[in-house]
Amino acid sequence: MFLHEIKLKNYRNYEELELGTSHKVNLFIGPNAQGKTNLLESIFALALTKSHRTSKDRELIGWNGKEASVHGEVEKRYGNVSLDLVYSAQGKKAKINGLEQRKLSGFVGTLNVVMFAPEDLEIVKGTPGIRRRFLDMEIGQVQPGYLHTLQQYSKVLLQRNNYLKSTGPGSVQPAMMEVWNMQLAEHGVKIMRKRQQFIEKLRTWAAAIHSGITAGGEELAVSYRPSFEMEGEQDESVLFDQFMLKLSQVKDQEYRRGVTLAGPHRDDLAFHINGKEAQVFGSQGQQRTTALSLKLAEIELIREEIGEYPLLLLDDVLSELDQHRQTQLIETFQGKVQTFITATGLESVNTSRLSDAGVYRVEGGKVTL
Repeated sequence: MFLHEIKLKNYRNYEELELGTSHKVNLFIGPNAQGKTNLLESIFALALTKSHRTSKDRELIGWNGKEASVHGEVEKRYGNVSLDLVYSAQGKKAKINGLEQRKLSGFVGTLNVVMFAPEDLEIVKGTPGIRRRFLDMEIGQVQPGYLHTLQQYSKVLLQRNNYLKSTGPGSVQPAMMEVWNMQLAEHGVKIMRKRQQFIEKLRTWAAAIHSGITAGGEELAVSYRPSFEMEGEQDESVLFDQFMLKLSQVKDQEYRRGVTLAGPHRDDLAFHINGKEAQVFGSQGQQRTTALSLKLAEIELIREEIGEYPLLLLDDVLSELDQHRQTQLIETFQGKVQTFITATGLESVNTSRLSDAGVYRVEGGKVTL
């Protein structure tokens, strides 16, 4: 997979940009707040229709415009594809080769990316919400329909929570709760099964990569922590019954607290290094190595799923890694993954190890060679 061209119009601080990206490694250098991250964000948005930084699409539209647009020319193993994404007050429109997609889920996955930013170092030691977002963004790229199921689940969850908050413990209507419970479980089990399957593959790749980075000195284990116990590869109907049982077990607590206490919105991931929990006992270096292993595992997992490598977006992350980890990262993508890197200066990047690299200067929403 190769991005040959990116065009922006009224996107963040870019009034208009037309940029050829013909190098395997594209390095964007410049001071902070000039538009480097905005450029990588636009590529991420072209893949997933949303920002990795904000849930408010309005923030992507420049100050003086009514809409923002992103265009990309992508080479895939089966041919070239033109992608267009437009943000406006009316919502989002997405086109593939000029044909508007009725559902955004039909657009997502045409371009595949792996983003690695400083906040991704929080995947290990941050909140469960960060780890769930990590899962959802990656599964959504390679599993058609996953994001749609997630949206359906979120709608039911919001309605159920609003009802619990607005109704006192003694006023809850069991029949109404039963309807929401069934809808929640119907969508929830699909999400949980997809997450379980994804993590099974992710843990294999991550363990091998982590072992390589640490020269065999550390063994990384990644495990799924659902909000209620799942016993191996279960049929969805069995999982549905377990979900419903769990909801019945926690209903009194939910009525008192006014919130849904079971479901994939409360899932988590756990990381163990040599048998010890990395979130609690891991050093900062071990936590960073774990985050790096996960991101490198994503690259290989996506290739395994779709038959070609995704784009790699490194947003000001190389300066956060020591020389050894930076070298491991560069050796992983060098020559096989088209990569986009941002940095404040070349001194933070081991450029001697980069080949076929184009260096661009970013300043005030302008990009120059």
